[in-house]
Amino acid sequence: MAGHIQDRWYKTEEGPDGKSRRVKTDRYGTGKRYRARYIGPDGTEKSKSFPDRQKRQAERWLTHTAADMSRGEYVDPRAARITFQQYAERWVATHTTEINSREAAERRLRLHAYPYIGSRPLTSFQPGHIRTWLGALEKTVPAESHRSIIFGTVSAVFTAAMDDGLIARNPCKAGSVQRPKRGTPRVHPWSPERVFAVQAALPRRTRRTVDLGAGCGLRQGEIFGASEDEVDFEGGWFTVSHQLKRIRGQYVFALPKGGKIRDVPLSTYVGTSLLTQEAEFGLVTVTLPWRTPDGPLVTKRLYFGGASGGHVRVSHFNDWSWKPALAEAGVIPRPQPGERYASAAEHGMHALRHFYASVLLDAGESIRALSQYLGHSDPGFTLRTYTHLMPSSEGRTRRAVDVLFRATGDQDHGPEAAHVA
Repeated sequence: MAGHIQDRWYKTEEGPDGKSRRVKTDRYGTGKRYRARYIGPDGTEKSKSFPDRQKRQAERWLTHTAADMSRGEYVDPRAARITFQQYAERWVATHTTEINSREAAERRLRLHAYPYIGSRPLTSFQPGHIRTWLGALEKTVPAESHRSIIFGTVSAVFTAAMDDGLIARNPCKAGSVQRPKRGTPRVHPWSPERVFAVQAALPRRTRRTVDLGAGCGLRQGEIFGASEDEVDFEGGWFTVSHQLKRIRGQYVFALPKGGKIRDVPLSTYVGTSLLTQEAEFGLVTVTLPWRTPDGPLVTKRLYFGGASGGHVRVSHFNDWSWKPALAEAGVIPRPQPGERYASAAEHGMHALRHFYASVLLDAGESIRALSQYLGHSDPGFTLRTYTHLMPSSEGRTRRAVDVLFRATGDQDHGPEAAHVA
């Protein structure tokens, strides 16, 4: 049995005759008599008190604790005093180095989890509490894909609590809890005609941003952060080493999404486009903090700058350049006088990445290579996103059979030519 039982009503001392004897302590008859003590996995002493006549219960508690430790299911008793919100707030502050990701997680928990489950102690959670919370969440967050993201954040908090030894199981992963579906809307890539129509409608200074998006698959922040040190014209490569990123209203240079630096093949056409951009408008020298608003200053010479100098301000570009170009190309309706352009999330610059992916897949490029060029962390994600754009095996089969029979010329296809398998 782990630990030992202390009887706080009696102590052992040596009598005048030199023999040991039990005598009453100053605490005799007051408070709980037995104190069960053991050393936890973290090396500190833990204890629980039991009243008079409950020594067996104290022994059973120690035995149960020892069994939990041997099975790896031990839970620190202090967790009973920690609420979900108390632990989640500490988790948010330390779970990621990306400020934007941390703030997004904090906002999801604050708006959609704390009001419902924030005050409940971690150790008290059962799958039923999660099912009840999901039912309430469905009434306030209609989009199932959004609920899935919120659920994932809450589940991550419980998983971290398990790793810290505060709970034995993650209630979000119980079989009776159905996670909201992530929702992966099918990508409908733009046609070349639409790409070129939108490009032609953009201001001349930013018109060639389309070449980097549609010709290299860069994200918007990577396009506006594109600098001369990333381009190898001779070797035909574009090294995506950073992006222009906005954090709490302030722009910084940061690593690409997921911290993944990658090399993308640079076509002759896109390379020429960048050289023409430099010749026509020059490079823009921009100095910004690295990664965080208080980070060290870094200077880059960018291919694309704002009309008044400096870097492009993405929100301004989206509202005053990109959306008007979409309307000019007939992608979205023109607004009425005094109104703003309608939301067009599916027609943002990210549509150029989808176009790039469709072009490569149509040309027979592999999913693994495409995933690498797009900067995805998992080729499986690339496959799930773009599998419907891949040439079908049925189509390849039909073409192979057609080629075979055309090569053999006309044949007599009468009944006598059939073979029974």
